[in-house]
Amino acid sequence: MELVPLAQVSCGSSACPGVFEAPDGSVVVQGYVVPAQRSIDGVPEGEARVQIPRDLLIRAARSLPDWDAR
Repeated sequence: MELVPLAQVSCGSSACPGVFEAPDGSVVVQGYVVPAQRSIDGVPEGEARVQIPRDLLIRAARSLPDWDAR
């Protein structure tokens, strides 16, 4: 699956938090896994809650294509 970067944090390595668009139009978020003691119960198997900087999410949202235009 090839991911298109929408927004990334510059941290000097390739493993920085980021938001990406997948080929099917869905959004993939890369971030830091929220420790169990900070997360809410009920995360299904195969999923994780990740934490990203607020400004990263805002920049990514601004980069998304307008769905009405598709």
